[in-house]
Order: sequence, then structure tokens, then C-alpha cells
Amino acid sequence: MAKITRRNFIKTTGAASAIGLAGFPAIASAMKHGGGKKVVIVGGGIGGATCARYVKMADAGVDVTLIEPKANYHTCFMSNEVLGGDRPIDSIKFGYDRLASEGITVVKDTVSAIDTNAKKVTTSGGKTFGYDRCVVAPGIDFKYDQIEGYDAKVANTVTHAWQAGPQTATLRKQLEGMKNGGTVVICPPPNPFRCPPGPYERASLIAKYLQEQKPKSKILILDAKGKFSKQGLFVQGWKKLYGYGTDKSLIDWVSAEQTDNGIASVDAGAMTVTTKFGDTHKADVLNVIPAQKAGKIAFTAGLTKGDWCPVDKSTFESTIAKGVHVIGDASIATKMPKSGYSANTQAKVCAAAIVAMLNGDEPGTPSWLNTCYSIVGKDYAMSVAAVYRLGKDAKGGQLITPVKGAGGLTPKDASPEHLRRELGYAHSWFNNITKDVFG
Repeated sequence: MAKITRRNFIKTTGAASAIGLAGFPAIASAMKHGGGKKVVIVGGGIGGATCARYVKMADAGVDVTLIEPKANYHTCFMSNEVLGGDRPIDSIKFGYDRLASEGITVVKDTVSAIDTNAKKVTTSGGKTFGYDRCVVAPGIDFKYDQIEGYDAKVANTVTHAWQAGPQTATLRKQLEGMKNGGTVVICPPPNPFRCPPGPYERASLIAKYLQEQKPKSKILILDAKGKFSKQGLFVQGWKKLYGYGTDKSLIDWVSAEQTDNGIASVDAGAMTVTTKFGDTHKADVLNVIPAQKAGKIAFTAGLTKGDWCPVDKSTFESTIAKGVHVIGDASIATKMPKSGYSANTQAKVCAAAIVAMLNGDEPGTPSWLNTCYSIVGKDYAMSVAAVYRLGKDAKGGQLITPVKGAGGLTPKDASPEHLRRELGYAHSWFNNITKDVFG
């Protein structure tokens, strides 16, 4: 895609991470009269924390409360570098002190109920918060019942590590303790799920670690899908770096056609997984990533249709409950992937819309950005980037669709220098977006 615009696009998306979406500073300077209005945000991940900051930035008079049970948030993006031994886990850990210093009330508690009629949020600690607008950013939960022998308790040892933090550290320790010549089995989930390229970046960075430290070892990917995000670029990288397709390959990928769409069961004691075809595979380190759905509070509050939350795409207001907005992984955002940057830009659109509505104005016409970097090995990374706009389907329904010709994808003929620069861009993007979200 559009090689000429690629560098400028990456610069633009970096700037967007640093200062917000185009036009947001103008909104911030124009709206300073929403005193007394209350916005309660449920969930302090990328979407929730971004929305809190940008509502407050747009209108300092709005009372913003962020409710999050954890004292710190670990980003899923760059957590695979932790697994590969290229960064410490504390480098992906962020707190909420800066948000509190900006006038946002940060409450460490778990939301147990949202009364959308009374406009009240209740926590398990017994606190109640009224709101004029509520933003629900619950992230993901897991469909454990689809895999026999696997549940939240088993996941503490046979990890998914798809919510970064303690399980990330556990999986890293397991890799360090594995013998040279061991087998790592990774079981990616069916679509849709958080961070579509993530399992394959994970395989890449674990392969890098094994190649350097335990070269007799192997990675087996037992997929629930017949194809995956950036597959051509990943396979190209695996061939260059890890001997993919040869007898000495560090990585073997088994597609949905060969697993009958994934795994059926886990035996944590025996460290085995069995595919739906009935094939059993033994692992020394086992990483099972289950199918996913919206976070628990979205179901408790009645905001879901199926596994996810339908929203008005222009404002991310729930189509089920007025006055409640759902952003990030839990929302149905059509063509936008479930990614950290998607959550970040959705949060900014949502914040601008909320401030406009609180002040009796019409929300503007939104646009969104997404950039996704994947690290394949030493000095080797790639990316996909897109601009999105609001459109309509054949029946007149809302769609969030990519703008044709905007953004770009790392070309297959990229030079080693290009791939090395992509790694630098990835790390710069990480620094920019985490600064944007957490201050």
C-alpha cells in the first residue's frame, strides 16, 4: 500500500498519540462550561484511562471519576517482549497518579452493578456514584467453557497471559525453566479476539529467545483459524530467521483445517492439549488462549448482544442503554481491530462526543486511527496502519471502514534497514501512547 505516504502516516499517528486526535485541542479550548456534570468511567485500561484524561482535558468543569480494581495496569502491547526476555515486566506497568493529579477521581474498586435507569454505578466496596454519562471500558473476558479442563484457576499455571501482568511473569519463568530441547505449545483463539497478530508475535519472540538460549527447542502453534493477521509477513520473517518450512524450523504452525478449528481439551497435570480432531500434543510449556467476549460488567449491566456490545459508531453510546458508552475491545466497532490503539482513538472520539452532549451541542463527525506493530526478531519488525471513517452498509447501517489509500503495510520487499527502523518506530509508539494514556 501507498509507500509514499507511509512515513508521513507514522509521523501523524505518533503525533496523534502524543496530543490526541486532530481537532481535539480546539474542542478543549472551546468547552469550559460543563461544571456540575458527572462522568463515571468503568475500567482503567487503555480505553478507560484515555477517555478520563480527554474528557477532563476538553472540559475541566466536568467531574470525572475512574473506577478500576487494580493499582497498576500492564499493557498487553510489548508484553511479548517480556516473554522474549527483551524488556523487564515493570516497563509495561503503569499507575494512575498522574490522572489523579489532573483532577480525575481515581477509585480502586470493582464495579458490581450499573443501574442505567437511575444512572448509578455501584461497587463491590459498597460505594455508589451517580452519573450524567457513563463510559464502560471492561476489556475482555474468556470463554473457558469451550475448552474442557480449562478454567480461570488452571490458567494461573497453564497461562493464557492475554491480560498482561502476573501471568506474563509466570509464562516467562516457565520458558526460562524449560530444558533445552523442550516444546512450547501455543493455542491461539478463534476470531474475534484482542490483538489479532499477538499470538504470532509471541511465537516469534519466544523463538528468538529459544534460538539464542535453547536452540534444540521447538514451538508448535495449534490454531483455531485457517489464516491469521499479517500471515504473509510473519511467514516471511519466520523463514528468514527461524528456518520455517524446513526440517530444522523452530516454529510449526498447524491450521484450523488440521485441528478441526482448535483445541477441545487441556490436561494440566499431563501438560497436554487435544485438538478437536482428537490429536494429543505434549508440551513442556503450554500457552492456551481461549475464545473471548466482553468483560463481565458488560454482561451484568445488560450491554451485550451476543459476546460483544453494540454501539452507535459515531459516539460509542450503547444502542441498548442511553447515556452509557462502551469503548475498546468490548465494543462492536466493525472493521476496527480489537487493539490498544483502537481503544485509544475510540476513547478520544467518545470523550469529544460526551463533552459536546453534556454542553448541549451535536457531536462532530468522527475519524479513527489504528497502528499495530509486530516484532518478529532481532532488528526485525513490521506494521500495519489505517485511518477509519464512518460509513454505511448496504442496508444503511453504520460501519467504521478504512479510508482507501490511507495508512500502509510493511512491504514484502522491505530492506533490513527498513525492518530495523520499524522496530524503532514500535518502541517510540509505545512510549508515546503510554504517555498519552497515563500521563
